[in-house]
Amino acid sequence: MYPNSIIPAQSATSHSNKFELGHAADRDETNVPADGRLVSVSQNVLRVVIAEDEALIRLDLKEMLEEEGYSVVAEAADGEAAVERVTALRPDLAILDIKMPILDGISAAERIAAERLAPVVILTAFSQRDLVERARDAGAMAYLVKPFTKADLVPAVEMAVSRFAEIRALDTEIDTLRERLEVRKLLDRAKGVLQAEHGLSEPDAFRWIQKTSMDRRLTMRKVAEAVIEGNMRVPADTPQP
Repeated sequence: MYPNSIIPAQSATSHSNKFELGHAADRDETNVPADGRLVSVSQNVLRVVIAEDEALIRLDLKEMLEEEGYSVVAEAADGEAAVERVTALRPDLAILDIKMPILDGISAAERIAAERLAPVVILTAFSQRDLVERARDAGAMAYLVKPFTKADLVPAVEMAVSRFAEIRALDTEIDTLRERLEVRKLLDRAKGVLQAEHGLSEPDAFRWIQKTSMDRRLTMRKVAEAVIEGNMRVPADTPQP
């Protein structure tokens, strides 16, 4: 769940000039916009899966995305198929209609977000507050109210991708900190075993684990686990305090 993370699309009628993007022909090799227009902030071509049960809207959406340089790698007409395609292809973005057969867009978004598979933009013809809140709680990064234009679509896409990247970076940092804490606990237990069974001082116990890790090309975690489990013995000639 990502409270307060859902980003509404800008109004096309009042902001169309501000968000009008140049086509590929208007962009030079340095990605500098021509005529003062905005361009996509993404450096690589974004791979997109779109899910919409109305074929005409799906076609229009695909054309808008491809005109702006995105790559539509798969399409789906129901939420279940959308989840399957996102799981298989791991795209950079999933755009899901809120009303679809078999599995609705919000339920599909929830499954995609739970696995951190891709950022999700929700499409809806309804602007009721409860649907927006449900989409947000499901993990959607942005939403668009139909009918929409490229002036609405592109900023929502880029914001969703950017927010998702921030979340992934935070997840990685949290996982790293958790791993460090677990390794620290294992090292402390292993040092205790070496101190109790071999009479090593705490600094000598740590140095032994560190040296064994390098000599045997194992991680310090693996060495510590082996010491704790009794699968690694300290040589008799190990210096004693």
